[in-house]
Amino acid sequence: MATQFQLSDDEALVLFELLSSGKLAQVTDTVEAHALGVVLTSLEKQLVAPFSSSYSEQLAAARSSLVARYDG
Repeated sequence: MATQFQLSDDEALVLFELLSSGKLAQVTDTVEAHALGVVLTSLEKQLVAPFSSSYSEQLAAARSSLVARYDG
């Protein structure tokens, strides 16, 4: 069985940053870490922005967009 889900570009960038930062390492056990690693690998295969020289600007814009969308 495989599960698919859709994220906006902004959501994908912010999730990629969270997963690749290692911030969740202290709160996950081995099985959870593996599952999150699978998600991260999938994002790495699909996203171009994290490997761009303007990634930090794109990430900031994505975060601002999500704040405007969900905090409003």
